[in-house]
Amino acid sequence: MGELSRLKGLGPKSEKSLNEVGIHTREDLERIGPVRAFIMLRQAASTPPSLNFLYAMAGALEDRPWTEIAKSERGRLLLELEALLEAGAHNTSEA
Repeated sequence: MGELSRLKGLGPKSEKSLNEVGIHTREDLERIGPVRAFIMLRQAASTPPSLNFLYAMAGALEDRPWTEIAKSERGRLLLELEALLEAGAHNTSEA
């Protein structure tokens, strides 16, 4: 079990997906942020991740269940996602 799958709401499959886009530690995820990480995952995957993965990453950083994040932070996360996509922030290497 790696470092990321020890975080609340992230398991081995989530960790594998994150590792494939260069996110290996909690610090990597904090630096990049869950929304940019979600964009990276979406670009790399043949099957796009669900929004639940976005909520799970945000929850993992706050040690809260993804379902709680989906209820309380959904609007903020979706607005941030939309803003980054509209701004063309597809290049996440600068994060």
